[in-house]
Amino acid sequence: MSKSLEHLHVVSAASRLENVRYAIRDMAVLAEQLTREGHTILPLNIGDPLKFDFSTPPHLIAAVEKAMRDGCNGYAPSQGIPEALEAIRAEAERSGIRNIHNVFLTAGVSEALDICLTALVNAGENVLTPCPDYPLYSAVLAKLGAQPNSYQLDEDNFWQPDLEDICRKINSGTRAIVVSNPNNPTGAVYSRPTLERIAELARQHNLVIFADEIYNKLILDDEPHTPLAALAPDVPVVTFNGLSKSYLVPGWRVGWGVVSGSGADVKPYIEGIHQLLRARLCSNYPQQFAVRPALEGPQDHFAMVRAKLRQRRDLTVSACRATPHMSCVAPRGAFYAFPKIDVPDSDEQFVKKLLVEKHVLMVHGTGFGQAPGTKHVRIVFLPDEATLTRAYEGMRAFIMEHYA
Repeated sequence: MSKSLEHLHVVSAASRLENVRYAIRDMAVLAEQLTREGHTILPLNIGDPLKFDFSTPPHLIAAVEKAMRDGCNGYAPSQGIPEALEAIRAEAERSGIRNIHNVFLTAGVSEALDICLTALVNAGENVLTPCPDYPLYSAVLAKLGAQPNSYQLDEDNFWQPDLEDICRKINSGTRAIVVSNPNNPTGAVYSRPTLERIAELARQHNLVIFADEIYNKLILDDEPHTPLAALAPDVPVVTFNGLSKSYLVPGWRVGWGVVSGSGADVKPYIEGIHQLLRARLCSNYPQQFAVRPALEGPQDHFAMVRAKLRQRRDLTVSACRATPHMSCVAPRGAFYAFPKIDVPDSDEQFVKKLLVEKHVLMVHGTGFGQAPGTKHVRIVFLPDEATLTRAYEGMRAFIMEHYA
């Protein structure tokens, strides 16, 4: 052995990454292998509307193109360009949010949540996160050496947060609570009384609320969305939103945060957020010029988007309820369903076998967390109805072949 080889050693990843999971992309690896073998995959796994029959509103593309041609291709202000910040603030005020003390733009809600958690939480502290949840929350907390403190969403109550479980989970190390409404992966939309009770718990225990409301304009039933911050003008709330889902530009990575609450209480925290915003320089510059046209310009695309999603939601719920060993709470927002499966295999084994045998790509519920003893799959019902029908026929055939 040469002397240089004697000094080679394995470079290990940090142990905190053991708690970082992203089942959505993990399942895609197996799907890509099957695609290379010549199989056509029916994708019900990822929430990107532009992979299906949805398209970006043209006036947003025109605004970004104009910004690029006008030379807006360098660094932007760390918090964001003034016209975008003004439009976001006005939108928040129209929705009933008061006591707004700060607005900032980020590279998607993912960066906004990362920055806001980093500015708040110390190692060893904990944040209440929903279960099931979007995997980003626990991934960021793992990176920070903080702890996710999972509270249950009640499947028997339309996936509303279990308020008693939240009460039980609050302890001296709890700094914040994450509220995802509409929820990914369940599609639940939370009731006003539920949100009011969460706000009261935050008030009593001096918690910051992180209100992830990225799907707030994709409500599939008639009732309006209630912004949590509008119900609690005195409580520190960071409301997250962006263009990705509602305005059909997930690849542009345009997200933002709106900080509201008592000014004296949130001022030091806002300074911490600003430190991190400056450290990462800025979010995407030309794409910020789409914010005002999006929020204040034509909203024509929403009628088509919601109509398609309602039809596909109804098809999905009917198919799941008509399939043996499956049940499904009807989602009321976003484009996700989280049906329960009653099979002897784990839900991860279930989705892998379904993918290999029927080429239907879903994500296992354990990738999002779920109540002990339960098994679920997450379905993205963005594909057209013909694709969904083929996928659900394959799913039903698979269950009849293996578990009937």
